[in-house]
Amino acid sequence: MRVKIHGAGSIGNHLANASRRLGWSVDIVDLDPAALVRTRESLYPSRYGQWDPAIGLHEAGKAPTGGYDLICVGTPPDHHLGLALAALDENPRALQIEKPLCTPDLAGLADLVAKARARGVAVFVGYDHVVGIAAELARDRLAGGALGAIQTIDVEFREHWGGIFAAHPWLAGPHDSYLGFWRRGGGSTGEHSHAINFWQFLAHVAGAGRVVEVQATLDYVDDGKVAYDRAAFLNLRTESGLVGRVVQDVVTVPHRKWARVQGAHGALEWTCGIRPGFDAVRWWTQPGREGFEEVAKIRPDDFIREMRHIAEALASGAPENSPLALARGVETMLVIAAAHESARTGRSVRLDHARPATLDALSGVQR
Repeated sequence: MRVKIHGAGSIGNHLANASRRLGWSVDIVDLDPAALVRTRESLYPSRYGQWDPAIGLHEAGKAPTGGYDLICVGTPPDHHLGLALAALDENPRALQIEKPLCTPDLAGLADLVAKARARGVAVFVGYDHVVGIAAELARDRLAGGALGAIQTIDVEFREHWGGIFAAHPWLAGPHDSYLGFWRRGGGSTGEHSHAINFWQFLAHVAGAGRVVEVQATLDYVDDGKVAYDRAAFLNLRTESGLVGRVVQDVVTVPHRKWARVQGAHGALEWTCGIRPGFDAVRWWTQPGREGFEEVAKIRPDDFIREMRHIAEALASGAPENSPLALARGVETMLVIAAAHESARTGRSVRLDHARPATLDALSGVQR
């Protein structure tokens, strides 16, 4: 595979390393020449042992165009759709867009959906947790039906964002990037939207359908320097009537990245980072049967599995069936947009999946 990556930040470096580990050709593109120097001189070598001179580094506007199998967009979210729409003109086999897919106003999202469909380009969104080994173990247990009818799902991604800034030491804090601004795709609802997406993943595996109703309480910080939500509490309902909860925040220490599926005959829990270097799945089924499995994993493994998954999805001939497919990312963005609207109005918000992916797909429902 020949890969082009927009963005020389933390995610861009992870995607580049993962692609090179799979033997692919890689070019990284960034607006800022200093970011390219930082990648070569410090960021990439400090993470992966040494710089890989096979990686091409290019300033935006001077990068090669055309001939790529996969184009990745690993920039801040408010630049995702502009770069993705332009990338479609290069006719790659696939696009990978980092999460969250776009800003909560959904501006340009319907255009991306329409253009990707017209061009026949597969689009994937970077919610890599759903293709991790532990997630697949949870999926297989859940799909086997041992838990009985699924009654509720809870997912939490609660983690202080100090780790993000430690990985981006060139940022002075949330005010110095999109992270401190929810309208740009930051805050807990955007940055930790892995939780929303993982909830939807489990609901799909359980056969419960898409989220159609969102009720949310968000704790906003707006001090003139930043404007973001530091905590988000969402209640969700699917097409089948399944209800559950998502919690995301940027304040919790130590972190908790956890999911629980409760069925009529048992329960299952997934934990990311149950201890350093390990994820885990635990399950209980009646009468009194219990299982536990740990999976060794470090952060670069997430991206290696994601890139391999994309290649396998393309080879399958049915990339639309991937849990990373564009349709799933759009579902997550609709929930993010609905959460902010619910917090603003104090009402539940309905999602109409038959409408284009704009704010018109949201409608208020009196609680």
